[in-house]
Amino acid sequence: MEVTVQWIRTSWTKQSRGGEAAARRNAAPVGFRVPHMSPSAAHVVRMRERDGFDPYDGQEDLRKVDVQLRKDDDRLRVLPRVQPLFALPPRPRRPPAVRLAAGQWVRWQLNYRFSSATGVRGWSYWLDTFNIAYGPAGADVFLSPPTVLVDERGPVR
Repeated sequence: MEVTVQWIRTSWTKQSRGGEAAARRNAAPVGFRVPHMSPSAAHVVRMRERDGFDPYDGQEDLRKVDVQLRKDDDRLRVLPRVQPLFALPPRPRRPPAVRLAAGQWVRWQLNYRFSSATGVRGWSYWLDTFNIAYGPAGADVFLSPPTVLVDERGPVR
């Protein structure tokens, strides 16, 4: 069965933690139309602070996306990988994998925060949003509410 993967990474610095820049960041979409792609590719969208959070999209080999996808009987088991572990904000233990039936899709969000090793540079942050559909899906599938929503975001201080 078909699997459609969209990986959105939004990245910013402390400059976008408040005011107008934070409002632009918070208004960034969490789902986009999916272009026609190879079955072994994921739709990747990047939105960066330095570009005013304008989306830039492309394709990536599905094996390079930080998510585990495994067919389990008639369902698709989905669990994003968490890397690097030192960049996770404090949060309770990770939720279990989601098992999607045909025709369902999940939106899974994880955030990270980083500092330079010497503390010279300020904090930087990113938010990963994984939109994953199991079974045939139209180009607009990720523009509607998901079947399953997993919000694994933690406080970023």
